[in-house]
Amino acid sequence: MKLDYRFNDPVLAQLALTHRSIGKPNNERMEFLGDALLGAIVAEMLYEAHPKASEGELSRLRAQLVNGQALAVVARELELGDELKLGPGELKSGGFRRDSILADAFEAMIAAVYLDAGFAACREVVRGLFRPRIDALPKSSKDAKTRLQEWLQGRGLPLPAYVLKDSRGEDHAKTFDVSCTIAEPAAISADASGPSRRAAEQDAAEIVLGHLLEQAGQP
Repeated sequence: MKLDYRFNDPVLAQLALTHRSIGKPNNERMEFLGDALLGAIVAEMLYEAHPKASEGELSRLRAQLVNGQALAVVARELELGDELKLGPGELKSGGFRRDSILADAFEAMIAAVYLDAGFAACREVVRGLFRPRIDALPKSSKDAKTRLQEWLQGRGLPLPAYVLKDSRGEDHAKTFDVSCTIAEPAAISADASGPSRRAAEQDAAEIVLGHLLEQAGQP
């Protein structure tokens, strides 16, 4: 593991890497805590880095940085998959490569740092990991759907298709699951969830646009 932190209590790190397929204890509770810590610290960083951004813009940027696929990328950089403790079924199906399992393990590891040494140490670790990512964010204030549409239109390519896949929860607290799909220049599809259909579409568009820019070698 390449996390730039030395645990006082290594058992916390081991627990953070223990998937529920092992049984109990596992990292599910730590994942919950780590998700909240990541959200707060990344929000603070974005607030500092984008003083003119609106609440909606800051929310979209945070979603771009802490969605499951983005966190799985960080987990792979830290080589967490090599140390995951998985049950036989997950091992057989290649769970150590799955985005959702890697993202959960990363969130749990952030919680482990917090439990081991407190908020200041956790904040330092998160800021170290996410500073380059925040510095690399596009400077445009346009939302992700607009930027994706303009990218495609500028190349004469078909516009993306957005599909509402599911909505769940009480009327006052619904969650919407949306997919964004493009056919050209390569077939790319991304799923995202949000408190509104528009918010979920923005997050899905952000993921698709990120894949396009990566393939095109653009920042």
